[in-house]
Amino acid sequence: MDMIATVATFTGEIAVIVGALIPIIVWIRKITAGQKCQLRSEMLRIYYHNKDDKKIRQYEYENFAYLYEAYKALKGNSFVDKIHDEIKKWEIIT
Repeated sequence: MDMIATVATFTGEIAVIVGALIPIIVWIRKITAGQKCQLRSEMLRIYYHNKDDKKIRQYEYENFAYLYEAYKALKGNSFVDKIHDEIKKWEIIT
């Protein structure tokens, strides 16, 4: 009988922990989605600011590279990969 009570207690404790973790996981996913949106928005701003000339200042290029790295670390989609590949072909102005 003690074994059954122990298992029941343990199962109840796990349910409480899981119940507490689910809202945290949902919250983290929402923050991650928002962060990806901000990163993508800034990369698009840099892209469209320089698109016509196909030239980019070095500090903007470096900033874009850092943004891109963070975006991909957050599992960002391939839409930005196309923009990244295009920017890599542009002239970098120092």
